[in-house]
Amino acid sequence: MKKKIKCFNSIKELIFNYKFFISKEIKIKGWVKHFRYNCFIIINDGSTINNLQIFIDKKFSSLVKKINIGISIEVIGVLVLSQGKEQNIEIYANKIKIIGKFSPEELQKTILQPKTHSFKKLREQAYLRFRTSIFSSILRIRHNISFSIHKFFFKKNFIYINTPIITTYDSEGAGAGEMFRVTNFDLKKIPLNEKGELNNNLDFFGTSTYLTVSGQLQGEAAASGLGKIYTFGPTFRAEKSNTFRHLSEFWMIEPEMSFYKLVHNMNFAEKLLKYVIKFVINNSYEDLFFIEKKNKRKIFKRLNNVLESSFERISYTNAIKILKYSKKGINWGEDLKSEHEKFLAENYFNNPIIIYNYPLKIKPFYMRINNDNKTVAAMDIIFPYIGEIIGGSQREERYNVLLKRILELNLNIKSLWWYLNIRRFGSVPQSGFGLGFERLIQYITNIDNIKDVIPFPRYPNHAYF
Repeated sequence: MKKKIKCFNSIKELIFNYKFFISKEIKIKGWVKHFRYNCFIIINDGSTINNLQIFIDKKFSSLVKKINIGISIEVIGVLVLSQGKEQNIEIYANKIKIIGKFSPEELQKTILQPKTHSFKKLREQAYLRFRTSIFSSILRIRHNISFSIHKFFFKKNFIYINTPIITTYDSEGAGAGEMFRVTNFDLKKIPLNEKGELNNNLDFFGTSTYLTVSGQLQGEAAASGLGKIYTFGPTFRAEKSNTFRHLSEFWMIEPEMSFYKLVHNMNFAEKLLKYVIKFVINNSYEDLFFIEKKNKRKIFKRLNNVLESSFERISYTNAIKILKYSKKGINWGEDLKSEHEKFLAENYFNNPIIIYNYPLKIKPFYMRINNDNKTVAAMDIIFPYIGEIIGGSQREERYNVLLKRILELNLNIKSLWWYLNIRRFGSVPQSGFGLGFERLIQYITNIDNIKDVIPFPRYPNHAYF
């Protein structure tokens, strides 16, 4: 009878269940991270920051000569308790099979070399950076953050919906100049009308269409019948900004809640952020610890500070008073710049803050006008070191008020007729917000550049891989 060999799906699974398989023969696969001739091979399969040591003896001397860092192997051997201090277990190899190999000379041209590389260098070979310890840790944390968000909304009885990526309108009101155009026109034969302008009637959708910057407007329609919904998907900006916190393609979490007013919106957003942070600390501890040690950043300290304190809430008006008193050069009615947010969150409060009731003139048309007719029921959550992480508002549910606002701003009412109609059929107070997924990952991991927390970053003059 053929001897049964236990084949594990991952090193993580093996490490978790090792007590049940001591002295038993198992099979495991991974990529070589380090090795020493006639002594040991260390492999990793990406499932955990922890490596697995394979003990080898002289019978593998000819095969070991073909091994170098980065190649993939399959190992069959006996699981034993390790005599070394670096690991609890190791495998005493009986068989080793090389799956995929390449030469040491080729290795020298890649970021797989066993030395420290800058994040910029890793970006240059983004297709390989998943194999590095630092980036694989970031991506496992990203996975757990994503899972925790879905879990939170599931527990709160939200309905997950998918909103269109192709849209006819910019819900942020920034104008089509900052949106990516979607067309099937042959660029060599672009049809023009009698005025020499682009004939959008002949385009695929019969009108101008763009990649979305937000699923909010469609989310509001869904919430008007489903009560509480959320979207979690890609969004796009054609803004030519190449800062540490901007991407051209990024992911947004956007809940919409019927019967929620601004205060409920603020409470809910704070609960979501704290739930995610707590979940990630509990489920990504080893990866967070590795990044903290690698980058010499106090990740756990600042994450626990968020969990242990309430977010400071301050009106825009009072924020302006603080900034003027601190001689930061801003007047009421002007939009807050990143340096203003940085000062308030990092220097004045030293805590996440929620700024609310912004001036009507600097916010989009869909935000509910307050009784003073000067401000809207908007809120932004600002985190120290990262800036705005959430932007939201109570939506304007009054048909006549919303119509007047659209006309005053000379917006395209032909594109918004359906959005207006939501207010005609049983409209209720409704609120929502957008959470920048990558910015949240940035804060949790304490990674400086947003380009280093997404698998394949898109930004001006860069759409490789």
